[in-house]
Amino acid sequence: MPNNRIETQGVNEIDLIALARGLWGQKWLILTVTLLVTAGAATYAYLSKPVYQAQLFIMPPTQNGIAELNYGRGKSTELDPYSIKHVYDVFARNLQGESLRQTFFNEVYLPSLDESQRKGALDRLYERFSRELVIRGPGKDTPDRYSVTVQGGDPVRATEWAKAYVARASEAAESELIKNVTAEAAVRARNLEQRIVGLRETAQRIREDRIQQLREALKIAEAIGLTGPSINSTAAVDITVETGNKMDYQRGSKALAAEVKALESRVSDDAFISDLRSLQMRYNFYRKLNIDPESISVYRQDGSVEVPQSPIKPRKALILLLGIIAGGLLGGFIALIRFAVVRSKEQQVQD
Repeated sequence: MPNNRIETQGVNEIDLIALARGLWGQKWLILTVTLLVTAGAATYAYLSKPVYQAQLFIMPPTQNGIAELNYGRGKSTELDPYSIKHVYDVFARNLQGESLRQTFFNEVYLPSLDESQRKGALDRLYERFSRELVIRGPGKDTPDRYSVTVQGGDPVRATEWAKAYVARASEAAESELIKNVTAEAAVRARNLEQRIVGLRETAQRIREDRIQQLREALKIAEAIGLTGPSINSTAAVDITVETGNKMDYQRGSKALAAEVKALESRVSDDAFISDLRSLQMRYNFYRKLNIDPESISVYRQDGSVEVPQSPIKPRKALILLLGIIAGGLLGGFIALIRFAVVRSKEQQVQD
């Protein structure tokens, strides 16, 4: 048994030496294949169009940026102010919305393609667009930060597209928020208007009732011949709509007739309605409420967006390195096959 092991080891060593000699004898083949594959990789790296990447980072706005939206809102107005989170959530929803992506695809991406490229299937083009424009949400380390990444052959255009996409999302969010604020203000103004109308109608009915009361008192005073105030009467002349007295006839017919005439000739009861002016001021405020979009900021840009100077694809050094490795492996494989074929033929001849 020991002799068999020694013989096996000897054979293996002879085979490995023969294999090494056989491969070394084909070193020029291996080198040639390696050079050819490396040249092909270099050609690919040189001819491939460079791809640049522009990236824009987004963070929540400041309280000052949303102050315009909260104008006229608070506990005293029964309208809750908008929080930073609410405003930022509206922006994030528009940023990630499919409607904005499709609009940008139709209005910006498609017109940028050549005529031959636009003839392709829209679903394929949209899939390619989705790979070139990527929205990434918050991560564990940055729970409030979004990023917009655009890849393309033109670094300037990629940077402009990233900015334009975020700007469109901002405009959509601002428009949505302004519509909400305007709608809430319109509802509030309508409610106040109804209260004002109700107070005026109530005041008019009270005045009409008061006129009726005074006319009956006037009839009594004329019937008993009382023209002036009774000596025992403490009633004073009061032509407001809120007072009433069952003993009004004691004031005398002259005072009663004068008050009836004044009430009948009154054009408006506004001066005699409590809280009316404050309601009118609030009504006018909500009716004329106007939000300036230029004063609103629904997001903050985290850092500046510079035009990329170096492409992310292709990685020429990596491609060359992989070409050398692949070429060496392919050349060695071919040399190994040739060695096996030659060795097999030699054994057949010996047999």
